[in-house]
Amino acid sequence: MKEIEGEVERIYGFHPVVEALNNPRREFVRLLATKNAADRIASKINAEIVLPKELDRLVGSDAVHQGLVLDALPLSQPRLDQIEHKGLILLLDQITDPHNVGAIMRSSAAFGATAVVTTARHSAEASGVLFKAASGAYEHVPYVKVTNLSRAMIELKEYGFFIIGLDSDAQVTIEAVAASSPIALVLGAEGKGLRQLTKQTCDVVARLAMPGAIRSLNVSNAAAVALYALTRAKMA
Repeated sequence: MKEIEGEVERIYGFHPVVEALNNPRREFVRLLATKNAADRIASKINAEIVLPKELDRLVGSDAVHQGLVLDALPLSQPRLDQIEHKGLILLLDQITDPHNVGAIMRSSAAFGATAVVTTARHSAEASGVLFKAASGAYEHVPYVKVTNLSRAMIELKEYGFFIIGLDSDAQVTIEAVAASSPIALVLGAEGKGLRQLTKQTCDVVARLAMPGAIRSLNVSNAAAVALYALTRAKMA
């Protein structure tokens, strides 16, 4: 099997591939599929039928490709000033694990977030692992990269956003500070949490209301709970 030369995004797994195929903004290079997987999808492009071991070789034997691998040109992403300045935006402060970022994007899509914003450095690159964890959400939620997160937060304030930093040691709960205005929720990396300048640039720092013995969650789980809490609070 001939390898594709040049920059492509390699997407694998049933939901990520199907959502990419249904994305009119995607430009496809090739679709590789097992016979069974090809029969399960309605594709805009003809699939090259291959054996599972050939897909294992492309994406790794540990990757759950479900018989589908799609090569596509990188998806064009907007700048911060080009996204809709309303709703709920997530800001990632040096979260580099693609599993966590993908899961955050999946929750963002589920709760109708406007965008996920991260830094150009110290961030998760678009990759098969991220796409798989996002389960198709990468095709629906803009993944915006900025040079400096604090400056991006100041810019969002100029657009009318209220900036909430999530910190398990904060004095107030996130429900108590939910605003009617557009909200940007800032999440810190595992272990390190929010950087000091990031925290200082927030309008407020808040925590999740958790009565149990453990007060912190994996960042992707915390994002999902926070999104739910903010959505409920804004609907009340």
